Amino acid sequence: MPAAKSPEFRRRALDLVAQGEPVAQVARGLGISESGLRPWMAQDDIDAGRAEGPSPPTRKR
Repeated sequence: MPAAKSPEFRRRALDLVAQGEPVAQVARGLGISESGLRPWMAQDDIDAGRAEGPSPPTRKR
């Protein structure tokens, strides 16, 4: 299993997507899979209130 990415790394990826970079390009450029980036995007939407779902403290791990 790949090593977990730091919160800073995740934030950088999310910021690049938010700036309009295509998801596939961001993932490729950072050496991660697109399927790994999409859940980060979904959780960021939840955390920012743009989507409904469990926040990290209430989410089962």
